[in-house]
Amino acid sequence: MSGELDFATSLKERVALLEGLPITVFEKVLQSIHLSKNAKEFISILQNNGIPVGLVSGGFSPVVESFAKSLDVHYFHANQLEIKDGILTGHLVGKIVTPQVKQAILEKWRNQLNLSKEKTIAIGDGANDLFMLKTAGLGIGFCAKEVVKKEIACHVDKRDFFEVLPLIDFLK
Repeated sequence: MSGELDFATSLKERVALLEGLPITVFEKVLQSIHLSKNAKEFISILQNNGIPVGLVSGGFSPVVESFAKSLDVHYFHANQLEIKDGILTGHLVGKIVTPQVKQAILEKWRNQLNLSKEKTIAIGDGANDLFMLKTAGLGIGFCAKEVVKKEIACHVDKRDFFEVLPLIDFLK
């Protein structure tokens, strides 16, 4: 997001539109979403170098969890949709993944893994990623909105995760 709208309010409005849809709707959604170029290979390179990878998203858990499993990512967090009898209620369960929650999740994972701040990387594209990007030892804007480019010095404008690799010092 570019930062003009309050994320939580916007999310609640979008979730309300899902009321009455079967949870299976996300199977169709997943078929239409494609990873950025070399995302899977990028994650494999990080993991093969002993770097744990996590996904935190302001999106919906069925989508994020599916991507996490397909990418062999063990740390993931997203907005939880309320489901009753296989039908979306139009409500969320738990905390909304706000910019502050993204920051807190990064800090939680860093502490769980006993990593220093300098050994953490965050990659994001919108205003809702800024706290997380600033909390990481290395924050990278990936095909980022202008609001991120103004705040974060390091960014990649090509939608190819191999462009990120040279920025990660401890892989050199």
